[in-house]
Amino acid sequence: MNYDFLMYSHLITVVPCVFLGAYVLLAKKGTGIHRFLGKIYMVLMLITALITLFMPAMVGPQVLNHFGWIHLFSFLTIWTVPTAYTAIRKGNVRAHKRKMILLYIGAILIAGGFTFAPGRYLNELFFG
Repeated sequence: MNYDFLMYSHLITVVPCVFLGAYVLLAKKGTGIHRFLGKIYMVLMLITALITLFMPAMVGPQVLNHFGWIHLFSFLTIWTVPTAYTAIRKGNVRAHKRKMILLYIGAILIAGGFTFAPGRYLNELFFG
């Protein structure tokens, strides 16, 4: 699949997560809007993580001539989203909250921060 298509698809699905995730984490919990936006956030996070699995690592070492360290965040997301959803369905608010906070920090803030590293598209876009 074309790398540019995957990259733009990833950006289209992950950028809303930056704002949705922040809102859901900061807003009142348990409301209808929290649940609705939270589900959208979780679906978008899963889609974006799956997209990234098809994108070869462009910076740093590779495993199997494809995967890089950044892909660990993809696997983290694919594991965390369903387990966080299961936790809240079982009434385990504490586990759900912990997983969703760590997901936002790891997959949005940390992984997102790496996208600004030299050699990455967003670095070139924002810093020339």
